[in-house]
Amino acid sequence: MLELYQFELSQYCEKVRLILDYKGLAYRKIEVVPGVGQLDLFRLSGQRQVPVLKDGDTYIADSTEIAFYLDRKYPEKPIVPTDPVERGMCLLIEEWADESIGIKGRTAFIGAFAQNQNFRTAFLPKETPDFLKTLLGSVPAELIDILGTGVGLGKEAIKSAKIGLQQDLEALTLILSSRPYLVGDRPTLADLTVAAHSILLKFPAGSYFKLPEELQGKGIPGLGDQGAYDPFFSWRDRLYREYRQTISPQMPSDNDSPTSINIE
Repeated sequence: MLELYQFELSQYCEKVRLILDYKGLAYRKIEVVPGVGQLDLFRLSGQRQVPVLKDGDTYIADSTEIAFYLDRKYPEKPIVPTDPVERGMCLLIEEWADESIGIKGRTAFIGAFAQNQNFRTAFLPKETPDFLKTLLGSVPAELIDILGTGVGLGKEAIKSAKIGLQQDLEALTLILSSRPYLVGDRPTLADLTVAAHSILLKFPAGSYFKLPEELQGKGIPGLGDQGAYDPFFSWRDRLYREYRQTISPQMPSDNDSPTSINIE
């Protein structure tokens, strides 16, 4: 079985999961422990960053390289068009989504986590004592902003990311107002990449991730709750309903908790 070394809320890992589900390929998720697990992963694959896909004795790093590998190795339900113009558009949109929605979405998500108390505490396990929830929720946003500025995630960086994402969502909403998919008449790598990167802007409603139930269908204030972008998120949610597998305890691809990697 295919094995995916991943972080659960990484959009780049979600891109690979969505491709695997679209192609109907069985796989097992291996949640990598930040730090020690990444060192183990480096020994295996030469890559510290996830996602990394293992297929037999072959390790493939980087979400785009994994996508190309899967299309070559498992050609049923292809995701990269053969028509030259459609192929060019598909690859262009995929690269744009990785570099624009992917990076800016992560920045905006961290900003919402820092600045919104309810959003912050919603990620805590249900069994977390109330006093710890109160403690985390009471951390001043100004303090988090100061800490974030030191690593390029201050208030101005977050504001700039949200402005860019508003333009991205407007463009996608306009394009999808007159067509079912971004390129051609069936889902391609462009659609799957854009949909995956949008999860941090607004989580799909459904059990697709290990996420507090109350966050399903919720999004970043100012992005995921804007009616102007509803057509885009409705399109994204349709893709998820049709192709993305939901989590269940019986799924072989679902690990309960982060694990270190066994070196073979």
